[in-house]
Amino acid sequence: MAEFPILYEDGDIVAISKPAGVVVHPDHQYKEGTVVDWLRCRYPGIENVGENVTRPGVVHRLDKDTSGVLVLVKTEAAHRFLKEAFQKGEIQKTYLALVLGRVREEHGVIDAPIARSTKHFEKRVVGGKQGREREAITEYRIREHFGEAYTLLEVRPRTGRTHQIRSHLAFLGNPVVCDKLYSGKRYICPHGLGRQFLHASSLELTLPSGGRVRIEADLPPDLERCLKELRVK
Repeated sequence: MAEFPILYEDGDIVAISKPAGVVVHPDHQYKEGTVVDWLRCRYPGIENVGENVTRPGVVHRLDKDTSGVLVLVKTEAAHRFLKEAFQKGEIQKTYLALVLGRVREEHGVIDAPIARSTKHFEKRVVGGKQGREREAITEYRIREHFGEAYTLLEVRPRTGRTHQIRSHLAFLGNPVVCDKLYSGKRYICPHGLGRQFLHASSLELTLPSGGRVRIEADLPPDLERCLKELRVK
């Protein structure tokens, strides 16, 4: 079982830096090698924490090819506490996303409900299945321009919908680079990048035990290398 870098740990939670290519919990497609498998091995008492037997300790998730900060819980009390905090929007998540094209507005808010696509089962899109829309709000600001070709954004989702950032940035007209699902005909992977450039760089939350903490994860080597190559152009 692979080990994951631990960014923060106390009696209630453990925060890891999830690598790209790793699934958070088992599903019909991925049966093993998940973060939950690692959690079960490391914390044998975790099995009964949470409402879903296939997802013990899980209070939020990251897509398979998204890297960065992932917080897991060790106790039932912590699960209830953080689940409520996520639902109330009390936990601040910050992502870095490299998108296609030059974003013009220095900062902005995308307030557009999303729903499952009527054409592609996996996709969540603005204008999806009528009557199934869920509120989705995403803030962004520019961190760096790379000419007219690419823009590095700092992104903060106010809500936590499936694929929200990827869907909203595609809706904005600036899809995340190397995102096969949401880029459509504009699918581009600069400098040999092998996965979508989306990284959960930090997460700020109030701890179940009290006090507030900000947990950060450095950009992994593949994303750092991509930016370095773009900067020398």
